[in-house]
Amino acid sequence: MIFNLSEQPSIGNQFLKELRDKEIQKDRWRFRVNLERLGEILAYELSKQLTYESKQVETPLGMATVEVPAHRIVLATILRAGLPMHAGMLRMFDHADNAFISAYRIEHKSGSLEINVEYVSSPNLEGATLILCDPMLATGASMDLVIQALIETGNPSEIHAVSAIACRTGLEFVSRQHPRVNFWVGAIDEELTAKSYIVPGMGDAGDLSFGLKEPE
Repeated sequence: MIFNLSEQPSIGNQFLKELRDKEIQKDRWRFRVNLERLGEILAYELSKQLTYESKQVETPLGMATVEVPAHRIVLATILRAGLPMHAGMLRMFDHADNAFISAYRIEHKSGSLEINVEYVSSPNLEGATLILCDPMLATGASMDLVIQALIETGNPSEIHAVSAIACRTGLEFVSRQHPRVNFWVGAIDEELTAKSYIVPGMGDAGDLSFGLKEPE
């Protein structure tokens, strides 16, 4: 399943517009805040698809029945770009456990790309609802490797991937590798450059949020 926020009018489109705008991007604080806002909105939309169970709660005047998530939720984030969206989603899923993964790509002189997953900190995922946050889903190679690394800690009951912008190529690749993943995205772009950057995209979310990486 793919949920595309931009297919319907909502305030989320304003945040997406500002995230893409090369002039507004110069305000690093606003860029991070807009990623957080988008994380909150996509978390809310995703929450409608979770499994729920009834719980009794005592109020000052009696007892009430409410529906709450039935399964433990684990929010996983690919460092460093995913941190702002993770923060927004964590405000909605404030009872969630958290996982953090370091994944980066190496561009070889030949033009080929290599993805390395270097660090994984995750609770056991057996039976949990896994929500993986990565603001840019381009080729899908990083997300594929990260999902493989995470499920080594246990088999989640369901897997959701959340991105601000995704490329159709990446969505199709991850769907083939992991057919049970559900996608929640702000927008879908159709083109990738030769270096696997999304067009029109919004640039490097990590650099725009936190500043340029140190030269290698």
